[in-house]
Amino acid sequence: MDFEAPLWRYPGPGGWHFVTLPPELADELRERTAGTRAGFGSIRVRATAGGVSWDTSLFPDAASGSYLLPVKKAVRTAAGLGDGSLVRIGLTLPGED
Repeated sequence: MDFEAPLWRYPGPGGWHFVTLPPELADELRERTAGTRAGFGSIRVRATAGGVSWDTSLFPDAASGSYLLPVKKAVRTAAGLGDGSLVRIGLTLPGED
């Protein structure tokens, strides 16, 4: 599952950075992971951006009705990503490698 979206910084302490999944991809993931999601409705994934891969979870976002992908500093640095960067993301679910 590949998509492009801008990287954005959560306003407030901590400076977490996220990418919001497109609504159609969020809907597909909801269907594919029904009954297997973890706490708070999170979905375990392997993400790849700029040639860097990491294991993480997607988190539901009530404001957008989609999911948020956290992008940690080590990934942003290694992939040369900054706030507002348009990022091409690849996602795989566990067992779909």
